[in-house]
Amino acid sequence: MNVEGLRNWLCDMDGVLINDGAMVPGADLFLDRLRRTGRRFLVLTNNSLFTPLEVAEQLGSMGLDVDVASIWTSALATARFVATQRPGGSAFVIGKDSVHQALSDVGYREDPHLPDYVVLGETWEYSFDDFALAVRAIKGGSHFVATNPEPTGPTTDGSLPGCGAMAALIENATGVAPFFVGKPNSLMIREAMGMLHAPTQSSVMIGDRMETDILAGVDAGLTTILVLSGANVEGDALRYPFRPSRVVPSVADLVGEL
Repeated sequence: MNVEGLRNWLCDMDGVLINDGAMVPGADLFLDRLRRTGRRFLVLTNNSLFTPLEVAEQLGSMGLDVDVASIWTSALATARFVATQRPGGSAFVIGKDSVHQALSDVGYREDPHLPDYVVLGETWEYSFDDFALAVRAIKGGSHFVATNPEPTGPTTDGSLPGCGAMAALIENATGVAPFFVGKPNSLMIREAMGMLHAPTQSSVMIGDRMETDILAGVDAGLTTILVLSGANVEGDALRYPFRPSRVVPSVADLVGEL
């Protein structure tokens, strides 16, 4: 599969551009080549803990120059989703400032009692009182949306419960399943394509996880590239009923083809 005709690139972040707190070797050359050849790209992350500015600063500290406008997080995707469903609505938000800011930026007001949506994101400070309010709101008719389905998140001290695990707690208490906006939901991919004004036939999703990145890309009808610099090994591509269009060791292996 030749990448020369692919003009719009959706790039997962962890495992593709960075890994274990460091840049994937050659990721800087890859992004530079995309820019030099006039290709449009967005860096995607399911992590809703950080604002685009914070993500850009993190990437910059690892040697990757990415503009804030080129970063698409699950918090932004979730805010875009609820704003298209119920413009000017209200939400009870559980999550870091990144989630609150994303909702505010699309004109949403916060309401802990009678919101249109309960929006669950990621935070290191989940509160029992917040969960109690969320359960009552959902039982009262609020819709339940979560930024991403990951059950755990990595830290230097080991794994911590993630958004998916916290969503399961609320679902157990209410009997209402959340709508996850982040990958593998192709909605996040389609929203990103809309940001780039990108047609399907010239767009590609590149990621390191078959069950999220590649599935979302396949679901959206895109060309997909699995890189082996993160979570998956080459044999993992054979275990699923869907396949990536191509498998490469890392983004560095694509530089010479762009």
